[in-house]
Amino acid sequence: MATTMAFVRLVKDLIRDKETGRRWVPIVPDEARTFGMESLFPSLGIYSPKGQTYEPVDRDQLMYYKEAKNGQILNEGITEAGSMADFIAASTAYSTHGEAMIPFYIFYSMFGWQRTADQMWQLGDQLGRGFLVGATAGRTTLTGEGLQHADGHSPVIAATNPAALTYDPAFAYEVAAIVKEGLRRMYGEAAEGEDRDVFYYLTVYNEPMPQPAKPAGIDEGIVKGLYRFNTAESAGVDLPANPSRIQLLSSGTAIHWALEAQKLLAAEWGVAADVWSATSWTELRRDALEADAALLRGEERIPYVREALAGAEGPVLAVSDYMRQVPDQIAQWVEQDWSSLGADGFGLSDTRDAARRHFGVDAQSIVVAALAQLARRGEVQASAVKEARERYGL
Repeated sequence: MATTMAFVRLVKDLIRDKETGRRWVPIVPDEARTFGMESLFPSLGIYSPKGQTYEPVDRDQLMYYKEAKNGQILNEGITEAGSMADFIAASTAYSTHGEAMIPFYIFYSMFGWQRTADQMWQLGDQLGRGFLVGATAGRTTLTGEGLQHADGHSPVIAATNPAALTYDPAFAYEVAAIVKEGLRRMYGEAAEGEDRDVFYYLTVYNEPMPQPAKPAGIDEGIVKGLYRFNTAESAGVDLPANPSRIQLLSSGTAIHWALEAQKLLAAEWGVAADVWSATSWTELRRDALEADAALLRGEERIPYVREALAGAEGPVLAVSDYMRQVPDQIAQWVEQDWSSLGADGFGLSDTRDAARRHFGVDAQSIVVAALAQLARRGEVQASAVKEARERYGL
């Protein structure tokens, strides 16, 4: 399934909770069916002060657009500004009305920070709490309608907002872990010195992909922004004795390209690649900045990203469905040789595969970039890079 659907199914389960379910405020600007939210219509209804005053065109469907005076979903039509106004009102209800609400506003990621970043700054300034969800995220995942959906930069804009915690989860279990942590931090028992007045920005994708079971012991890594998803050995690929090794860091849907590249590197080039899920480049950077500030105060502190990658052999190659500036946020704190791939420039209308080839982020492009890094270190023959380019038609 797509991670967009995983998020909606998660919230659908949480809204059923007898004690807290009524506090959820689903907000959507018009395209609820695109996000799979029609499953919420029968049980929650769409709020309308006058109730259902028309017969919807989908009336013959089980999950039709059901409006009601006591509806819980706020469907504002095509107005991102209006939806953000709803979100700000709900996210600050804990202080203005003494009633904590849990809003989640789901939108095409290109139409959030790009259009209403000033309201998101206002949201942080008013100490609002909740979940912003940028769906159909990434520059290459929804390319059929052209530039209007090709989001390669929302995490860059989000990183400028001190109150926004930005995550780019790859798998459904990561979405669940982040939402659980967000509920604890914003509405539950915050740790000493922890700022509760934050909001979360999650990017989720419309691409149906395999959703693996959650490995044990990775919750801390998910929340902090990085954990090793697998090694070349645990992935079960065939390798020669003492192979060259590289670390592939990827976020969101890009992890699937990295996993494919892992297989190609082993099968065709005898290279071992370990794959890491970078759930939040921005949170990794903020932690590193805090570590730098601590050092200037005379305190010994190691950035989490450096601690996580300690002992990881070979160079690091980072890849995402966003411009390279997104993963490059952490480059200066990575001790290994660093390189990155991303979707810089304008998008284009084409298939996902063609768009990824165009931007040089598909599995074959990752393989060539990995071989180039290893060749610079003298760990593979330089001729392998040229051979790979020709073999893959790059």
